Amino acid sequence: MDQRITLVTLGVRDVARARRFYEALGWRGQEVDHTVFFQAGGLALVLWDRDLLAADCGLPSGPSTPDGPSAGGFGGIALAHNVRSRAEVDELLVAVEAAGGTVTKPAAVNAIGFYSSAFTDPDGHAWEVAHNPGFHLAADGSLTLPDFGAHPGGGPQEGSGP
Repeated sequence: MDQRITLVTLGVRDVARARRFYEALGWRGQEVDHTVFFQAGGLALVLWDRDLLAADCGLPSGPSTPDGPSAGGFGGIALAHNVRSRAEVDELLVAVEAAGGTVTKPAAVNAIGFYSSAFTDPDGHAWEVAHNPGFHLAADGSLTLPDFGAHPGGGPQEGSGP
């Protein structure tokens, strides 16, 4: 696994409210399918529905309070590691399990059309590993978000989720 993070996805209770918050701080996002993407240097910050993110990570959402998640519930954040091929997704999952991680969602083409999986590290932190041809990775692994408005339907050709 290359030493990089391409996306940080925050599971939020109200996507519109969270977007307003970040935009009030000067950030500019793009919304696709009820998911907001912010370019943040060489990576992206993503706002997504908390329950959908937990399910996408293969984890129970758990109750949430206004102060944050309850003890033992989904923490509301997922790190993402994008790769250049489906084979890299599969190879990484083998390495994750060998290192003591747990695959929480087997690799498959998701509803948006890209190949992804999810796992947790030994401390329970959720990671997504994905091959999404719609997200360009530079030679150094940094991510540049596409212009979601440039494609018919408002999303990149191959998928739009985190």
